[in-house]
Amino acid sequence: MEKKELIQGDPKKEEDAGRIINIVSHQLKRTIFCYAWKDCGLTTMQNRVLHYILAKSLENPVYQKDIEKEFRVSKSTVTEILQLMEKNGFIDRKSSKRDGRMKRIMPTEKAITIQKEVMENIRTVEEKLRAGVNEEDYRTCLKVLKKMSENLAEEKDHMKGREEMYE
Repeated sequence: MEKKELIQGDPKKEEDAGRIINIVSHQLKRTIFCYAWKDCGLTTMQNRVLHYILAKSLENPVYQKDIEKEFRVSKSTVTEILQLMEKNGFIDRKSSKRDGRMKRIMPTEKAITIQKEVMENIRTVEEKLRAGVNEEDYRTCLKVLKKMSENLAEEKDHMKGREEMYE
């Protein structure tokens, strides 16, 4: 059997964007959790989803598909999040008048009462993220992160139908 050489660059010269994004993601989750959201009984992801539901439901009906698309997560993940949020009294799901299979997601009174706290926590964490970062760099960072997310979404679309190869 032939010995294969690992292809490596100089670790001191190369930055690994995925590793840095992963580190920031974990730090963000820990920071968000520290800002008393645990007192609300919501996970970090549930908080983000609730924030989305509270904001978007003022303009348009919100459905599970909207959340899947916004957060780029699977149907099963969103189903699990919504089931827990419903069980804990933060949302109600009502059948659509046009299509009974579609469930409109509505914030409950409980969700509305903690809306201010959810918004304040998000604002505080965003301020921490932006500390020491000028506006131009911040906008560039957002632009690059969005493009990276699009790149990964394209790769996922490209891989459709090949999942069985990796099972």
